[in-house]
Amino acid sequence: MARFIFITGGVVSSLGKGLMAASLAALLQARGFRVRIRKFDPYLNVDPGTMSPYQHGEVYVTDDGAETDLDLGHYERFTGVPARQSDNITSGRVYRDIIAKERRGDYLGATVQVIPHVTNAIKEFAVADTDGLDFVLCEIGGTVGDIESLPFIEAIRQLRNELGRARTVSVHTTLVPYIAAAGELKTKPTQHSVRDLTSLGIQPDVLVCRCDRELPQGERAKIALFCNVAPAAVIPALDAKSIYAVPLQYHGEGLDAEVLRAFGIEDAPAPDLEAWYDINDRLQNPEGEVTIGVVGKYVGLPDAYKSLTEALVHGGIANRVRVKIRWLDAELFEGSADDGGIAAHLEPMHGILVPGGFGERGSAGKIESVRFARERAVPFFGICLGMQMACVEGARNMAGISGAASTEFGEAAEPVVGLITEWMGAEGLQRRAANGDLGGTMRLGAYPAELAGNSHARAIYGASSISERHRHRYEVNVHYREPLERHGLVFSGLSPDGELPEIVERPDHPWFVGVQFHPELKSKPFDPHPLFKSFIEAAVRQSRLV
Repeated sequence: MARFIFITGGVVSSLGKGLMAASLAALLQARGFRVRIRKFDPYLNVDPGTMSPYQHGEVYVTDDGAETDLDLGHYERFTGVPARQSDNITSGRVYRDIIAKERRGDYLGATVQVIPHVTNAIKEFAVADTDGLDFVLCEIGGTVGDIESLPFIEAIRQLRNELGRARTVSVHTTLVPYIAAAGELKTKPTQHSVRDLTSLGIQPDVLVCRCDRELPQGERAKIALFCNVAPAAVIPALDAKSIYAVPLQYHGEGLDAEVLRAFGIEDAPAPDLEAWYDINDRLQNPEGEVTIGVVGKYVGLPDAYKSLTEALVHGGIANRVRVKIRWLDAELFEGSADDGGIAAHLEPMHGILVPGGFGERGSAGKIESVRFARERAVPFFGICLGMQMACVEGARNMAGISGAASTEFGEAAEPVVGLITEWMGAEGLQRRAANGDLGGTMRLGAYPAELAGNSHARAIYGASSISERHRHRYEVNVHYREPLERHGLVFSGLSPDGELPEIVERPDHPWFVGVQFHPELKSKPFDPHPLFKSFIEAAVRQSRLV
């Protein structure tokens, strides 16, 4: 039967609970255990799909079409276990489902309350579909003391009693701040945070203490004494050179051993961490450096492109080079490509990447970036909206279709990109309306594509059929295929029915690929996505030319 590790946070947010959960899962996995990680988000949105990237960072999409918290990306990247819709739940989703049941009369006239109805729903989510697993790690979003997280804390308190202490362990992440004026690390915030958690009925077994310097033994002993844990269960968590050094760092501090000890497991196999040592060796000892210009609209918040950032790093790991990312606001390039401004920004780049996004703002700058990459023979990678802008640029500047545009930005004389209203999904024909709900209505999740036999894409993948994750509402219009291909932009990947363009490329260019899907969502440090591996390889070649 699966054992459960409940992960909470205190003092402040953004302490790295998600990375800690992913690292702990990776360490347990390295010992031969089967793991899965789940995220409980207390906000009232049903999912983060309609939230601004500036509010919540990127939306991570699973194979089965769930729009989830970005922490699930960390979980996948660190463990290689594909996330599922059942691995992320929000207060909004819980309340929506409960209210729907109440309206149907499923509760048979009972008064619907937080306890037991909401807490029961949370518990059912936590334990569902866990057969064959050794450990299920459950991360509770937010901070202990937040009013919205109380039902989740109460639910895991009940689960600890129902499952028994032999099957549950509580890990609490806190902050140990350094007060420069006093020259001391202060343990009082951690003591108060643990007191708050204990007052809600949960005594943590392991404490993970975020700090910016070494945590002396005296402070560790003090925390252990006042928080009622063993001194060895106080785990320092210092900043690391890379997020991929975090599992090794936690192992060095004994996190995985302490969690296993809390379960009473003393004879677990030693972890095989060879892959993690190799990843860190490649990161710390690169054989070169390339600079990639990412021309986007959410560049003020790197978390908006979290998976993209990591996929570029993975491409660097595969090629043993350091990838330096230059974030460029697409609105910088809203003029013509001849004014010299765009060249000043993009000429130093060894590769140009235009990522996904929504809305018209910055689209003209993205089109000019595509044009620069095409004319200057700089490796270009367009993802989702980036591919669409590559098609609009090709239509306008190569095929002579002056009215080419996307209907996402308004009426278009030549709708090279248009709203998709029907497509075939795993559940059959899917239909959407232009004035329908925004949440959960895009083409979401994994869809197959067929690659042309002599294409660059097929050579990169080494396969004729692929499956990639999507998140978009607009598609390149396949009816423009003939004029675009006649002017060098080849449709090298299509949906199995040939109706939806998935990949475009320019055979006469050193490296020019646009994809409708999001390959960054499937890239991992120990298994870099082939498109990112090939793109960085092309950037390395470009670096030798400039």
